[in-house]
Amino acid sequence: MSAGLLFSFVIGYFVVLLIVAYYTSRNSNNESFFIGNKNSNWMLVAFGMIGTSLSGVTFVSVPGTVSTAGFSYFQVVIGYLLGYLVIAFVLLPLYYRLNLTSIYNYLQHRFGIISYKTGALFFIISRTLGATARLYLVINVLQLFILEDLNISFGLATFIILLLILLYTFEGGVKTIVYTDTLQTTFMLLGLIVCIIYIMNNMHHSVSSTLAELDKNRLTKIFNTDPNSSGFFIKSILGGMFITIGMTGLDQEMMQKNISVRRLKDSQKNVLTFSIIMVVVNFLFLLLGGILYLYGKANNVVVPGDDLFPTIALKGIMPAAISIIFIIGLISALFPSADGALTALTSSFCIDIIGLKRREDWSEKERKKIRLVVHFSFAIIFFIIVMAFKEMDSKSIIDIILKLAGFTYGPLLGLFAFGIITTRKINDKLALYICLLAPLLILSIDFINNIEWWQKQLKIEGPWVENVKSLSTSLFGNFKIGSELLIYNGILTYIGLWIISKPQKVSAEVQSIIQDGHR
Repeated sequence: MSAGLLFSFVIGYFVVLLIVAYYTSRNSNNESFFIGNKNSNWMLVAFGMIGTSLSGVTFVSVPGTVSTAGFSYFQVVIGYLLGYLVIAFVLLPLYYRLNLTSIYNYLQHRFGIISYKTGALFFIISRTLGATARLYLVINVLQLFILEDLNISFGLATFIILLLILLYTFEGGVKTIVYTDTLQTTFMLLGLIVCIIYIMNNMHHSVSSTLAELDKNRLTKIFNTDPNSSGFFIKSILGGMFITIGMTGLDQEMMQKNISVRRLKDSQKNVLTFSIIMVVVNFLFLLLGGILYLYGKANNVVVPGDDLFPTIALKGIMPAAISIIFIIGLISALFPSADGALTALTSSFCIDIIGLKRREDWSEKERKKIRLVVHFSFAIIFFIIVMAFKEMDSKSIIDIILKLAGFTYGPLLGLFAFGIITTRKINDKLALYICLLAPLLILSIDFINNIEWWQKQLKIEGPWVENVKSLSTSLFGNFKIGSELLIYNGILTYIGLWIISKPQKVSAEVQSIIQDGHR
């Protein structure tokens, strides 16, 4: 199928999103943009969050891991499920009792203004890096397999896609995204299921025979029992659990959709429903990865992991109908993560950093103008960072996203854990320094421990690299830090906060907040 025809489906898809945005954003205001007027349907939120959580990384990168790591990623998925239980029964009740628009207001109530803005700052850094990594992956696939044939550069493609995302999010915000994410999740899951069925039928396989064939190739193994390995199952499960708590429960983008639901009970139903669906969907993506491996092997397709699915779908190996479904599924996986991130970052910066809701001297029109300026500014930042990822040209974006999460969400984990678990009062003025120092220390440790990974990603060379490798062996032996990196970062932050804290009698208001966290 020609690149021009495939590109026409991309444009057609955008037109559908713009139509949905037009109807859902009518009569919208700042409250609609930030929290959907707290009137979102929990079932739509639960379903749409699947697309936000999975993104193009899951659509492309997770299947690509099977050829080298088998089904070991499912260890992390098990951890995700445990993390969602913590979110549903610990964090959501806290957010609803305090009636939060921004979840980082909890930190202000508990510790003070510096901790509050520190939490918001780390969310902004975390979500910006994570969202742009996801955005880069999908744009790069479109660039390599479609846009190059149309003589459209990567930079121009990135600019156009960000502009189109701005067009359907700048007015309605969360109110619009709840509906567009539902639509996009539907297309993404449809693409996943159709591709699985087609390839299995083409290879005359059933699910059981596919798994049997993968087992022969030693690709169905889930649990890694080597304690020294970065993929050791305890590390992966705990890492997945705390990654979910950090990247979902302590993330304004994910939580603003949950707290846009009117009642706590419905919001909890949303999270629990969503968590079960997520386990099933992730397994299907791993199954798809196994099927793609077998199909590629039969057709002599040998490419890097992230390129496997696009190569098979778009290089004439599959029929044109599958190519169309893949493209629609891919861009459906792209936009829930990008549009939601832009909206959430705008919300957090306006509410948490600027204090938009507290400025009673600003009219609704003035607030909207500021919100639009912030929204466009983040789009520009997205563009710059996506171009930086292009320079790195990594072949496994999911590794980068999980690594970045370990550094940037650790301070958030430490702050919230300290506030919920203890009754101590910290020196609020020092909170930012602790939250900067902890990830820097963890970064230094991980750089030494996983020097081979960093060498590959940053393309660094020189005799000093061998010296670092020798230091790594002498300090850690064969032990490698894996998905549990976030936990170490959170613990360091927690210890730092303990050092700058002291027992103190607190006001009735703060005592009530602490008790809410303990419930």
